[in-house]
Amino acid sequence: MESAINSNQIVRKCKIGKNTKIWNFVNLYGCKIGSDCKIGSFVEIQENVEVGNKVKIGSHTFICENVKIEDGVFIGHHVVFINDKYPRSTNETGELKTEIDWISLRTVIKKGASVGSNATLLAGITIGKNSIVGAGAVVTKNVPKDVIVAGNPAKIIRYLNEIQK
Repeated sequence: MESAINSNQIVRKCKIGKNTKIWNFVNLYGCKIGSDCKIGSFVEIQENVEVGNKVKIGSHTFICENVKIEDGVFIGHHVVFINDKYPRSTNETGELKTEIDWISLRTVIKKGASVGSNATLLAGITIGKNSIVGAGAVVTKNVPKDVIVAGNPAKIIRYLNEIQK
């Protein structure tokens, strides 16, 4: 898809799968979004982002360059992804940074994971398969599969395979 879908969306150089619903005031550029997804209002998805099939992305979410979201993932409202561990405005010579001054780290959200509203995901981490990130969490390191993490910094608060007594 090369051009805007409607006057309230900017979609440039994206591949978007069948039956994907995209609401108003969305900016998408240079990304790939699978089939049967829902993208809420006021979402921005940047270049080199891959979104799998049957993914829900809540409103006001920012997904920066170099993120991979696998199938069946839920991303809550106002989630922020970060791809630079040491962000600075200027380079060593005092000039405004450009792409050659910057290293984008890959962030991966594995199949079936959920990320709660207002969570912040720092650069270069992986959220494990089926794991849940609590609302407002700040995730600073990898999250294993099948756990719930919450807090700042996010810590494991429960294993999903625990038997309830």
